[in-house]
Amino acid sequence: MVVTIGGEKLEITPLGAGNEVGRSCIVLQFKGKTIMFDCGIHPALTGLNALPCFDEVDISSIDLLLITHFHLDHSGALPYFLTKTTFDGTTYMTHPTKAIIKLLFSDFVKVSNIGNDHEKLYTAHELNLALHKMKLIDYHQEMEHSGIKFWCYNAGHVLGAAMFMIELAGIRVLYTGDYSCEEDRHLQKAEIPDMNVDILIVESTYGVQVHQSRASRERLFTSTVHEIVRGGGRCLLPVFALGRAQELLLILDEYWHDHPEIQRIPIYYASSLAKKCMPVFRTYLNMMGNQVKLQFEQGHNPFEFRHISNLQSMDYFDDSAASVVMASPGMLQNGQSRDLFERWCGDSKNGLVLTGYCVENTLAKEILNSRTEVQMTDGTIRPIMMSVSYISFSAHSDYDQTSNFIDKVKPAHIVLVHGDSIEMGRLKLKLEKEFRNKFRVFTPTNHQTVEFTFEIRKNAKIVLGDEMLDEGVIVKKEPDHIIMGVDSLTDYTTIGVNTIRQKLRVPYAHSLQLLQYLLNSLFPGVQSLDVGGVACLLVGGGVTITPEKSGNLLLEWMASPQGDIVADSVALLILQIRSSPSPALLQAMSQMDSDESKFRFLLGLIQQRFANTIFDAASQTISVTTSGQTVNINCKVQTVEGDSEVLVECVREMVKSVYQM
Repeated sequence: MVVTIGGEKLEITPLGAGNEVGRSCIVLQFKGKTIMFDCGIHPALTGLNALPCFDEVDISSIDLLLITHFHLDHSGALPYFLTKTTFDGTTYMTHPTKAIIKLLFSDFVKVSNIGNDHEKLYTAHELNLALHKMKLIDYHQEMEHSGIKFWCYNAGHVLGAAMFMIELAGIRVLYTGDYSCEEDRHLQKAEIPDMNVDILIVESTYGVQVHQSRASRERLFTSTVHEIVRGGGRCLLPVFALGRAQELLLILDEYWHDHPEIQRIPIYYASSLAKKCMPVFRTYLNMMGNQVKLQFEQGHNPFEFRHISNLQSMDYFDDSAASVVMASPGMLQNGQSRDLFERWCGDSKNGLVLTGYCVENTLAKEILNSRTEVQMTDGTIRPIMMSVSYISFSAHSDYDQTSNFIDKVKPAHIVLVHGDSIEMGRLKLKLEKEFRNKFRVFTPTNHQTVEFTFEIRKNAKIVLGDEMLDEGVIVKKEPDHIIMGVDSLTDYTTIGVNTIRQKLRVPYAHSLQLLQYLLNSLFPGVQSLDVGGVACLLVGGGVTITPEKSGNLLLEWMASPQGDIVADSVALLILQIRSSPSPALLQAMSQMDSDESKFRFLLGLIQQRFANTIFDAASQTISVTTSGQTVNINCKVQTVEGDSEVLVECVREMVKSVYQM
């Protein structure tokens, strides 16, 4: 059974990655629940400025934090968030993501803590505290937290990257994070969920651009590197320590193996962090692409490189001859890649090959924008003479992949994040044109909230016992409801059923027969009972009236809406008899033995109930007129005649009750 409830509002607010690339952090609020997707830092900023805009949301209200992958722009603020804010929810990520985060963040702490105190986001101790708060999830493992159902899919991009689906009150929202629908040398492509979604929150990094084929990019990359080193130059490849770096290492190692003429030229990987993380890549072989799995099956570990060496220290590096050096960070902000760039940028024989997405306001982006000189870290200005090439191996979705993905999942609404405003705007227009406005596309900036209103679908399962269910209770467990009989509660739930027996004592000084008569005028079928030799009355099928030696009447019943009403009515009647009886009623109560007294008693009752009453004591007849209708009563023969059958029947019951007392 499905019940529809209208008018529930869902809100999505970027705290980062809104019309920008960096510090991804998206907050979703719905049905009193708050979910945060990712918690990154901005690569072009430092210190607190690099954090998402946490002050835009009540952090203590966040129930769930889902981390898509280990790149710092999606997870770098996590230790700060878990140890220095009021967040008290639960954090989930995949197994390889946590394994790499542990190593990656340890390295980040060492680098970021060199400098001014205000730029230090967290310490090594705070990182360890944060790691203990991170929980794990596998692909396709359905989880539930605080009424929020969620699971994740392989996103491609990097090892362990996940797309998260959340379902709340029947509404599905899919957050892709960074994803790639193209299988490469070491990773599988992103999965496409086999279900429709209500809202798709999707990256827009490359907007409407379409990547070259992988084979074309590999040929261009290897030929560019080959050309630089063949002329005696030094080739710098700025990369993130983990992710695309492993892809490029596999390509270069294979190319060098196939070209003996350049094997004398060394390839260095200037990253101790990458070396530490290699065991993680070997551990999660099941998440790798088919090429890697095939090589392992053939007895070759592709991550044991034949022509690539790890560069232990820049102090012992002889860069006087041709070489290829892969160094981090990928956007030349600082570190070894920046040091090597400053050494080599003034020589035209050398070359810079950028292989990933470059964020605005970083040195890598400025060089791509045809910058011809650079300010060195020592303050001097030098010209850029080295060649600059851009060959994208960034594992982000391009337009064709995004369009195909949207066509498969058929979202009702789309929210674009993780892209600069120009590319995001182009993507919005092209999607709306291609899909002919089948959905609305939103491009919120940081702090800007997008609101959606949904009719909530409630699934109500009816649980039947041994008999058909005439009435029952609703047991609520989001997003489902169960309707069941009270007797079934203990079988299907942990809810117990209790009953309450009510007791009430009311003072009363007259006969039980008199009370029975009066009750008969209110409740049909008042029964006389004998309980342990004591005469009692049963009213309304549930209220027992027992005289006590103290002069009180004890009213007992099982608490229920019906029983409570009957008991209240009985108690009120008894109190009225005690507090304000009419003269005729008092006289009738004093003697109930003769026909005369019964006539007087009946007359008193009728006069209480009907205003227009005429009686003849000698003949013991009574005439009642109400609403233009008359009833005549002959008490000697106990007959009732009149114009209205309803009125006649009512008076006849009164006569019968009095004369049978």
